[in-house]
Amino acid sequence: MPGTKKVFVKTFGCQMNVYDSERMSESLSPYGFTQTDSPEDADVVILNTCHIREKAAEKVYSELGRLRQIKDQRRENGKGTVVTVAGCVAQAEGAEIIARSPVVDLVVGPQSYHRLPDLVFRAQSESRRIVDTNFPEEDKFAKLPERVVSNAPAPGGARLASAFLTVQEGCDKFCTFCVVPYTRGMEFSRPVASLLDEARRLIERGVREITLLGQNVNAYHGEGPDGSDWTLAKLIAAMGDLEGLERVRYTTSHPHDMGDDLIAAHRDVPKLMPYLHLPFQAGADRILAAMNRKHTADQYRALIDKIRNARPDIALSTDIIVGFPGETETEFAQTLALVEEIGFAQAFSFKYSARPGTPAAKMDDQVAEDVKSERLQRLQGLLAVHTSRFNADCVGRTVPVLFERMGRQEGQLVGRSPYLQPVHAAGEQDLLGRIIPVEISGSGANSLMGVIRAA
Repeated sequence: MPGTKKVFVKTFGCQMNVYDSERMSESLSPYGFTQTDSPEDADVVILNTCHIREKAAEKVYSELGRLRQIKDQRRENGKGTVVTVAGCVAQAEGAEIIARSPVVDLVVGPQSYHRLPDLVFRAQSESRRIVDTNFPEEDKFAKLPERVVSNAPAPGGARLASAFLTVQEGCDKFCTFCVVPYTRGMEFSRPVASLLDEARRLIERGVREITLLGQNVNAYHGEGPDGSDWTLAKLIAAMGDLEGLERVRYTTSHPHDMGDDLIAAHRDVPKLMPYLHLPFQAGADRILAAMNRKHTADQYRALIDKIRNARPDIALSTDIIVGFPGETETEFAQTLALVEEIGFAQAFSFKYSARPGTPAAKMDDQVAEDVKSERLQRLQGLLAVHTSRFNADCVGRTVPVLFERMGRQEGQLVGRSPYLQPVHAAGEQDLLGRIIPVEISGSGANSLMGVIRAA
């Protein structure tokens, strides 16, 4: 019966995991499951995990310790709980999870979650623990039910004004620090027709902004309606033609696959937002080669010049790793120099974390933890200066803001600028889900404040 069972999903990591979590919940919906915000009420608990860094994996095991108490309490009340670990930690450490955490009933990899309803049923009826981390031949997206997206405001006034749409999975680049090829598999691109259909269903339910997702999204090469392989640029153009869709974004990209047609799309497709996340990871060529990044620092600089020539107002974001094995102080200084030269509006920076099974984990000259921490502190200080400067430069401008939810203060709305900055402004709840001109009156370290000028 509809609504008789409940599922709780906790998501760790990237935007693709957010998308996957939504799809897992939707896959259980035809079988009577509704979502709950409380694991204490859930018949099925899913931890959708990330394996990019060691701390992310350890957070999962810490969460499983808390779930054991909840499961025991529910059992005392005659209620069963299927504790499920999904995502990249599940793919990489399936057997270890079962051995280390008796509370876990089901382990399912990111390529198998379309089988989740059957696996949950088996875990319940067969009373045994199940691991499914195979890489099936079938297209999991084709096996999932149609998107079910409500446009009714959630508690707190949130509205689904923006949504993620996975268009590509996996990666063939094999950066030496990265587990993605081992947990998500080789590159796979979804057919154009299915993506446009899913986008139309999201638009029908009030979505105004769609972010196209992929581990290496600009390597997209899905089959088009004409039978040919479409590039990401061509897909973006088709998304831009969809009536009712007002904004398009994409992430995450690799410099090696940033083709001229995609750069031109930033100039030619009005709905493509002037924001690009393009990781460079390190500023020293020797470290880039050791990372197997397939580009040099100068090639990255030249690429940024081409992008800015096509779209001068574009906001750039990046990923940076400090303390990669063998990195010297001089090489780290080259990373700082590249950051200073380019001036990123946003950046995500991390200490190198050795991931089991990756080539970099076996490299000599691992950098000491205190050295990595000190370098990260210096890098983040520089990045903060550039982010604050970019935000301050927006003061006095009027920008279109897509309002998505109510803020913490009464009468406050929160939305996103074209450059992905959070924007706070006073306004009525009926503006949620709409794009409204806002004059920016102030800036903070990570957000903007403004005044609505027209509605």
